[in-house]
Amino acid sequence: MGTLREAQVGSTVRVKKLNGEGALKRRLMDMGFTNGCEVYVRKVAPLGDPVEVTIRGYELSVRKDDAENIEVE
Repeated sequence: MGTLREAQVGSTVRVKKLNGEGALKRRLMDMGFTNGCEVYVRKVAPLGDPVEVTIRGYELSVRKDDAENIEVE
């Protein structure tokens, strides 16, 4: 499909792969983004930053730069 940033509001996607290295990848994993995890896209701010998602039962806001590093299907 693409990245989390490209996902449509109201859709549920599955994490396919995390791009990035070191601290960025670790931070995304600490937030709950792991391979196979389902993510519901709740809303996107008017200028596209941040993206609000529901993951593992809690709400989370992700910057668009970080959302581009999360490949989803």
